[in-house]
Amino acid sequence: MGANDFCSKTVCLFDVDGTLTAPRQVITEDMKNNIVSLKKYCTVAVVGGSDMDKICEQLGGKEVLNALDYVFAENGLHAISRGEDLAIQSIQKHLGEEKLQKFINYCLHYMSELQIPVKRGTFIEFRKGMLNISPIGRNCSRQERNDFEIYDREHRIRQTFIDNLQKTFPDFNLKYSIGGQISFDVFPIGWDKTYCLQFLNSFEDIHFFGDKTDIGGNDYEIFIHSKTIGHSVTCPDDTVAHLKKLFPYL
Repeated sequence: MGANDFCSKTVCLFDVDGTLTAPRQVITEDMKNNIVSLKKYCTVAVVGGSDMDKICEQLGGKEVLNALDYVFAENGLHAISRGEDLAIQSIQKHLGEEKLQKFINYCLHYMSELQIPVKRGTFIEFRKGMLNISPIGRNCSRQERNDFEIYDREHRIRQTFIDNLQKTFPDFNLKYSIGGQISFDVFPIGWDKTYCLQFLNSFEDIHFFGDKTDIGGNDYEIFIHSKTIGHSVTCPDDTVAHLKKLFPYL
């Protein structure tokens, strides 16, 4: 297959954190250049759990909305194509305020009783399509973030919290997904990253690149989806290595 065939029939879809950037860091110039070069050979899209502002911040500014073919924030619940909105969905509208408050209040009470090495601020971040819950708090420092990730691997703080929520709210039809270093996402079933695939139906091949592809990770569902060709990566440099195998002329 030639480069022109790839360009018209293939899309490369990237997770952001840990795939195009280091966790919560800004994309490097080298990675930017690789993505620009990639656009010569295929359609380029990104999908992340963060809101549109945070994704733009990580990818170097709002000009990314015009530079990339598709940007899917909050797993695709806010979808943009070449700078134009495609769709916006809301978890508030889906669940209703009564259920939403009941769930949030429970989470806050649960975290108030957690004993962990440190706690900071912003334990629940309300997004259009999901809740992001962080036992340590999203206002933690870079070092505290790194330390919590290590602590969580041993003590399973996030997974135990999720297990408790699944037992407490079985009728809310919610999905829980661990991503990044300090938090997990909560969203209606079906609102994981596979949600964005509805906007890519015109492509024959969808290559997805993500770092959280194991069961329970927030890239798992889209990584194994029948519509995608999954590529599990460990860091931005590994993403580039995978791309150069797929596109030797990159």
